[in-house]
Amino acid sequence: MLVDDFKKLRVYRAAFDVAMELYARSKAWPSEERHALTDQVRRSSRSVCANIAEAWHKRSYPKHFAAKLRDASSEAAETLVWIDFAEACELLDTDEADILTERVRSVLAGLTKMVAQADRWCGPSTLCEPEKAYDLEA
Repeated sequence: MLVDDFKKLRVYRAAFDVAMELYARSKAWPSEERHALTDQVRRSSRSVCANIAEAWHKRSYPKHFAAKLRDASSEAAETLVWIDFAEACELLDTDEADILTERVRSVLAGLTKMVAQADRWCGPSTLCEPEKAYDLEA
């Protein structure tokens, strides 16, 4: 499959899905955890997606691409820590935490593979200039 947008990347879709799952689950967490655990797990899980998007747009520079993917990996690792805290605080049961942890580890594996094969992702663009002129007035 031709991947011409970061949203088509399996690793992005998997990261986005787990971020949305954490968002949904964290809605029920107590308000006293709002600034500590809830905001942190939401921020780190969303940051994985944001860093993947940034990496995609830095594909002209393999080292920059790989660096942004490493940033995404770091955020995913942080998300694992917050999942551990949520389980320890009994906000997630063990089964929920295990499933979320496995999903985040799968994202980490995908990111690691992409970093190892950065040159494969950073080749020449397959996109073409649109036929219509750019609207500079908008």
